[in-house]
Amino acid sequence: ARARAAAAAALRRSGRGSGRGRAAPPRGRSRERAPPRGEAPAAAPAPPPARHLFSEPAEVEALRRNLLAWYDRCKRDLPWRALAATEPDADRRGYAVWVSEIMLQQTQVATVIDYYNRWMQKWPTLQALARASLEEVNELWAGLGYYSRGKRLQEAARKVVSELAGRMPRTAEELQKLLPGVGRYTAGAIASISYGQATGAVDGNVVRVLCRLRCIGADSSSPAVVDRLWDMANVLVDRSRPGDFNQALMELGATVCVPKAPLCGECPVKQHCQAWRRKLFGKPPPVPDVEDCGVGDCPLCLPATEPWDSSLGVTNFPRKAAKKPPRAMRTATCVLERRGCHGAPEYLIVQRPSSGLLAGLWEFPSLPLAQDLQEEEEREQLADHLQAWMGRPVAAKGLQFIGEVIHIFSHIHQTYVVYSLHLDGDVTLDPALSPSRWVTEDEFLASAVSTAMKKV
Repeated sequence: ARARAAAAAALRRSGRGSGRGRAAPPRGRSRERAPPRGEAPAAAPAPPPARHLFSEPAEVEALRRNLLAWYDRCKRDLPWRALAATEPDADRRGYAVWVSEIMLQQTQVATVIDYYNRWMQKWPTLQALARASLEEVNELWAGLGYYSRGKRLQEAARKVVSELAGRMPRTAEELQKLLPGVGRYTAGAIASISYGQATGAVDGNVVRVLCRLRCIGADSSSPAVVDRLWDMANVLVDRSRPGDFNQALMELGATVCVPKAPLCGECPVKQHCQAWRRKLFGKPPPVPDVEDCGVGDCPLCLPATEPWDSSLGVTNFPRKAAKKPPRAMRTATCVLERRGCHGAPEYLIVQRPSSGLLAGLWEFPSLPLAQDLQEEEEREQLADHLQAWMGRPVAAKGLQFIGEVIHIFSHIHQTYVVYSLHLDGDVTLDPALSPSRWVTEDEFLASAVSTAMKKV
């Protein structure tokens, strides 16, 4: 009990040191206001039950040791890990890790590897990226998705060069404060991997691992659970190898403790996993242990409305709030084609606005549509749109319907209704409306166009 109390005190101290603690009260004032006379003092919030904590120092040490030994044997050979391990220049090392972490947001490792290698070959330093144009960044990023990531990365690189003398911030707190687009997780990953700061890094993989290790079944995106997971990550992180430890937790979630059909038999820390024990031994005994949660009043347990499902095993954890279904959108898109000077067909592309969805990318002329339009109405609206753009009549019946292309964005179920129109001669669009240019097929594929437009 004394050991658990000491560990809990250390946990509270680590929360204050992780960059999210409250400011100290002004000197000369007490930390708590005394209650009015006659009123009972407000009760302090109860600490989470011990089963949701790593309260034994010996267990923390064993978990670190087992996880790092597994990571040393089984880690994947990834280009950003090689750079982080071999790059002697601290600023280049931080930049290399930073690029990888931004690319890996919402994107699978297998997809990122080729983009990362091409990026680092083209812009090996912050200074090189700062000199690049946004058009070049968009061209290299095309197809990777979530295009604002590349734009923010370049903006932040320019800030490091112009305002910080090219020196990367060295702590998670400074990284998050000074670099646009760098949040709490990315800051923790860069600081621990590049600079050896003993700070946690909680991404989706780590959320899943920690929730299963300690049977945290409340909504994993809720503020209370997020704070608890960060506290836990800051307690667990190995002080001598923080970067490797954080990468090991992520690697475990990505390759073993996966969302469905986790490989529990291969898990190096299964003996520390409350969810695995519960799967093996069934429900807790009817008389709770002193470390078990109270019935129905624990903010971290599975909700009473969604109790343990024995068929799910460890995948009972984590629980997430139901996602909103993506909204449906329809867009009419016209592929305008002409015969180029060398006889090969050329296609007209226009640039999207500099903000919003797919900002700054190029596309075929397109027009958002209402959901309930008939085909002829869609065709007429597109013809009017093209006519206003080109300044010459466009007959609706001249638009050839090609088909529909469906593309799923994270929050939009987009249907492109594709038409084609062959033109004789040149078309000059008003540059005040939107930048435009004619491109060959090869030039189109090399331009900063989205995956959706490549489908079109």
